[in-house]
Amino acid sequence: MAENATTDAGRIVKMEVDYSSTCDEKIPECQKLAKEGKIHDALDILLALEKQTRTGADMRSTGQVLVAIVQICYEAKNWNALNEHISSLAKRRSQLKQAVAKMVQECCTYVDQTPDKDTKIKLIDTLRSVTEGKIYVEVERARLTHKLAKLKEEEGNITEAANIIQELQVETYGSMEKREKVELILEQIRLCLAKKDYIRTQIISKKINTKFFEDDGTQDLKLKFYRLMIELDQHEGSYLATCKHYRAVLNTPSVQEDPSQRHQVLQNVVLYLVLAPYDNEQADLTHRVLEDKLLEEIPMYKIFV
Repeated sequence: MAENATTDAGRIVKMEVDYSSTCDEKIPECQKLAKEGKIHDALDILLALEKQTRTGADMRSTGQVLVAIVQICYEAKNWNALNEHISSLAKRRSQLKQAVAKMVQECCTYVDQTPDKDTKIKLIDTLRSVTEGKIYVEVERARLTHKLAKLKEEEGNITEAANIIQELQVETYGSMEKREKVELILEQIRLCLAKKDYIRTQIISKKINTKFFEDDGTQDLKLKFYRLMIELDQHEGSYLATCKHYRAVLNTPSVQEDPSQRHQVLQNVVLYLVLAPYDNEQADLTHRVLEDKLLEEIPMYKIFV
């Protein structure tokens, strides 16, 4: 009997029995049975093997078995069986976290292969249910939630789409890359604006640190962020803030390099600066705008400043 310590989502688990050789033998046999149409027989063998690997705390083998079970259901296009097995396997007593993570990651690849919208939504709901509150699959849950929100938006249900995506607190996710976090927060902002929830839009926008946009590789996200902020502050009648957003857009390489975009943005900088009520901040910004040599490109607008 092998006794090896493995880490399961930060928790040390002692493997009582190594079932890797058994899995290497049984999984291909079950896959062969499934291809011959003996799906129930294949699943019965794998479910019995899953109990052995789980109670023996063999994390790697349990993950292999869980993936094999869902693969068989998927290849048979038995979506009901797939949903049932995802739910039951994730809830098994003393189930190993990393094994569940492997299964969830595998099933996420099936979402876009579903035959229709109802099947897709049911699979997403099943996966969101088994990942709820589980830090070790927080990234997968976030991506699934985004997919669900997009489906609701496509149906014209903007409010539900916004409510679904707002439940994500992606700024706290340690395992998610910064770019993906910002992309999801921008989606939260966009949908909040779409449902005209301006107060929440303002709150969510504070989650983005604009220093992130200093990297040239984030130009697309920078432009999206400031265009959303322009929409927000235009609604609020905050002309000076809108002017500042347009200046940030202007200070973006892709805009600087396109004369047509550059001139349009410059014009908006001037117009919103002129519309802003006069105070010390507006006067200071006026001086800074006048110092910009690009203003020479639009002489008709320069006279307004």
